[in-house]
Amino acid sequence: MRKIKICSIFLLIIVIFSTCSFCDDTQEETENLDIQITSSSQDEPEIYSRRAIVFERNSKTILYEKNINEKCAMASTTKIMTCILILENCNLSDEVTVSAKAASTGGSRLGLKTNDKLSVNDLLYGLMLCSGNDTAVCLAEYLGGSIEGFSNIMNEKANNLGLKSTNFVTPHGLDDENHYTTAYELALITDYALENDTFRKIVGTNDYTVTINGYPKNISNTNELLGNLNGVYGVKTGFTGNAGRCLVTSARRDSGLDIITIVLGADTKKIRTQDSAKLINYCFDNYALINIEEKIKEKYGYFKTYIEPNIYIYKGISNNLETYLSSVKYLVYPVKNIYKDNVHITIENIDYIEAPVTEDFPIGKISVFINNEFIFSCDILARTDIERKTTLYYFKNFLKNYKLIW
Repeated sequence: MRKIKICSIFLLIIVIFSTCSFCDDTQEETENLDIQITSSSQDEPEIYSRRAIVFERNSKTILYEKNINEKCAMASTTKIMTCILILENCNLSDEVTVSAKAASTGGSRLGLKTNDKLSVNDLLYGLMLCSGNDTAVCLAEYLGGSIEGFSNIMNEKANNLGLKSTNFVTPHGLDDENHYTTAYELALITDYALENDTFRKIVGTNDYTVTINGYPKNISNTNELLGNLNGVYGVKTGFTGNAGRCLVTSARRDSGLDIITIVLGADTKKIRTQDSAKLINYCFDNYALINIEEKIKEKYGYFKTYIEPNIYIYKGISNNLETYLSSVKYLVYPVKNIYKDNVHITIENIDYIEAPVTEDFPIGKISVFINNEFIFSCDILARTDIERKTTLYYFKNFLKNYKLIW
């Protein structure tokens, strides 16, 4: 009898630890969550998740960061990469037959069985709404031939995106020591994926009906902020034992800000939800987008009118200098509301230039400062060449003037 009890306890321990290793979004606690968090304070909110970032999509700038370059497990946020690769490489209307390997994948599931048939499109909704690990494997095998083959495609894409601290081993994100990313690089992946219209449509859907073997099945989005917090339009939840609770959220409001908020390594679902909501509300309450390109072009117009005509080209055949402005790094830029009146655009230029002047020669630069902090600059460059006066030029000019005198 005692042996039976010991065996029962041992099996229970195995089940518990197995669940911790393979759990995902649908396995999380379901307590009532307070997500309507206001943030009128100008101070950054206290965040309990181990890693977090707020990435502004228009300017590609960071509004908040906490351990953003620390490598870590990413759980089902992995499926952001899985989804965009399928969208870019597959026909959504293709029918896929579920393999035994896909059907037996643990964790959160759409509930697929061996030889089930459904479309790529429905698999993607199962992947991103109910975070189906079974759908992830099914899609990986469909495009890559195997999980390993698909992982190679994932890593090739990561390399193309310039990611240095990301490595994929699986299409679903179940724990593996060689499967990792950083908050910052996950933001870059998400920003890239959100450029795709179909991706945005999928991750912005609360409820959907998939068709499996001709029969409908209703599924709901695991993203607790979608439809419950102003401006949220995606993206993905995640949870494994190593990754903790994870949430990638995209949101935009009337201010023009379009942000990706990522929290990784939260201890509870409530913490990841509240951390995300606090960061989202803080950024929308305290930041505004300014049209920095307009301000720079206005300052350059001043340069063209009042400064460029008066630049002296010493020993130049002509003094008709023409310039152009190099590309502006940011068209818009997020600025804290308290600093909106402290945006300064300055001009630095060369008053005296000795010929020759070649095309693209730097004449000056326009710099942007916010609250006296340097943000970036763009160059003012010569548009055409201006040759230097040579001895022959002076001789010809002498002969010309001599003829005029006589």
